[in-house]
Amino acid sequence: MSDPLSTGERQIRTLLIANRGEIACRIIRTAHTMGITTVAVFSDADADALFVRQADVAVRLPGVIPADTYLRGDLIIAAALATGADAIHPGYGFLSENAGFAASVAEAGLVFVGPSPAAITAMGSKIRAKELMAAAGVPILAGVTVSADATAEQLAAQVSDIGYPLLVKASAGGGGRGMRIVRSEAELAGAVASARREAGSAFGDDTVFVEKYVTAPRHIEVQIFGDTQGTVVSLFERDCSIQRRYQKVVEEAPSPAVTPELRERLGAAAVAAGKALGYVGAGTVEFVMDKAGDFHFLEVNTRLQVEHPVTELVTGLDLVRLQLLVAQGEPLPAEVLDARISGHAIEVRLYAEDPAAGFLPTSGRLREFHIPETVRADAGFASGDLVSIHYDPMLAKVVAWGPTRREAALVLAGALRSSRLHGVGTIRDLLVGILTEPEFLAGGTDTAYLERHTIDGLSAGPSTAGVELSAVAATLALRAARRSAATVQHSVSAGFRNVRSAPSLTRLAGPSGRALDVLYRVDGDRIVGSVDGSRVDARLSVTGRDVVLEVEGIRRTFRVSITGADVDVDSSYGGVEFSVVDLLPVPSSSVAAGSLAAPMPGTVVRIEVAPGADLSAGDVVIVLEAMKMEHSVRAPRDGVVESVLVAVGDQVDIGQLLAVLGEGDDDNG
Repeated sequence: MSDPLSTGERQIRTLLIANRGEIACRIIRTAHTMGITTVAVFSDADADALFVRQADVAVRLPGVIPADTYLRGDLIIAAALATGADAIHPGYGFLSENAGFAASVAEAGLVFVGPSPAAITAMGSKIRAKELMAAAGVPILAGVTVSADATAEQLAAQVSDIGYPLLVKASAGGGGRGMRIVRSEAELAGAVASARREAGSAFGDDTVFVEKYVTAPRHIEVQIFGDTQGTVVSLFERDCSIQRRYQKVVEEAPSPAVTPELRERLGAAAVAAGKALGYVGAGTVEFVMDKAGDFHFLEVNTRLQVEHPVTELVTGLDLVRLQLLVAQGEPLPAEVLDARISGHAIEVRLYAEDPAAGFLPTSGRLREFHIPETVRADAGFASGDLVSIHYDPMLAKVVAWGPTRREAALVLAGALRSSRLHGVGTIRDLLVGILTEPEFLAGGTDTAYLERHTIDGLSAGPSTAGVELSAVAATLALRAARRSAATVQHSVSAGFRNVRSAPSLTRLAGPSGRALDVLYRVDGDRIVGSVDGSRVDARLSVTGRDVVLEVEGIRRTFRVSITGADVDVDSSYGGVEFSVVDLLPVPSSSVAAGSLAAPMPGTVVRIEVAPGADLSAGDVVIVLEAMKMEHSVRAPRDGVVESVLVAVGDQVDIGQLLAVLGEGDDDNG
């Protein structure tokens, strides 16, 4: 640790967390159990965030974007000094692997809860890291650094000895940013240019390199821990193979593909890497492993990992506590040196994304956010919180432990299925689909898993019958709410008709915008009617938020929440969101044919066309940046650009018009 007092122990009494979201909440939780006062720093966008509410003290960093707030090391150190903090914990991302920041923390007389600046520098460049690991005897992949000004021909010559497929990677940073798979020479120059742009934007360093791409490997990583006495240990492996856009979705410990003998070799290689660095604190050595069990070094993450909870659940250790102990100069406790694996743990990352739309980020206010206590949920949000467009879209890490891998998977799937998540789109249904899919349950996972399985096939969601009965429950809850809000004639039941044969009608917009007409008549404890022509005949009971429906002797409880025109329903079928459709709407203004709308809130970073340009279906029109990733808006068909309605740097909302694509002129010569 870069403790300015190199000898003896230094007690941490007040800790500033230089991060946000769920990892800030996670660090605060352990710090409080250790009697440590916590300080949060927050941007204007996070002023009301959960981690700010949980900290003992909070300091505003004026601004919204990370470059003005969470990446301002000078402001963070000033906040630590102003609040009497002894130490700074960087979490992960942001400044966690910034050697300059770690050095500045020490120069300010504070403890940096992380490895030394020298170790961060060595591993901060993936290029230099590979050189060091090769010298330490750790297996590496063939690769080459590509020149910033290299032509397409020069790039092709530089990689000719490696062979395709290739992987372009950012030398700095991680999280899948600045990574591109290249399968042919024709793709190489474009992939390198795109990776450079994304790496420069995300990390302030656009250096990239190219290495051999191992097709469909497993992504295996080993948790290491070192102390100031020179001890480095392995706390076993995690399997993080299921990924989308090079970012992990499902992580588990131990790996179902690792035998005891292979575990020993992986651990030895990881410890050798740690000792070569003189590593102190929590770190992760990442490998790719082919089907033969041969593994190759990827990188060392000189920080705590997002997926650290699975290691905690199978070892019984609190890794944040260990970080703080080591930061105080204490040796690793005996329970770390004698750690063993018990059972199996699986973690999923619950993202605010729309899998059907290419995992586009979603944003908005969480009307409800509740995960059952049968699992561990490291969350950065609570009901009523706003999911911003400015930061990573992960809402929570949800983790389950079981005596066996299958039990852990099914416990986790059940908890996700019964979670109440409303207000923003999430990948919950996809996660449930993965956890219950036969190949996953058999342990057959690799980085190509989501290429072999369609998103639609995995993201089943509630059945048609479940959606329709949920619509009935929503209708009954709306009926009860209208009656309770009535100021006159309380004795008259909701939906009263002079002509009893005339049913009441409620129109709801359901999943994917599907319109559902609920025609019904309530007679005592029975509802009779139809949902889009499907007959409904059920006994009913409405108490508060709960609607109980009994159909053909099968009784289910539906929990219904009404927020304005939004109606959220949860049951054993899963969660369904509806909105009430006005039967007499005010006509809206028309939108020009061919208009391209923003699929998400974000910032315009590039405009690839000009008015008058001829386009083919699939051509990129505009590139948006949202939640630290680039997203291309493409032409849905052939045509000509009639107008571009935004400029580079504009902030756009979801649905905002970006450009108009015309039909173009036929020219038959």
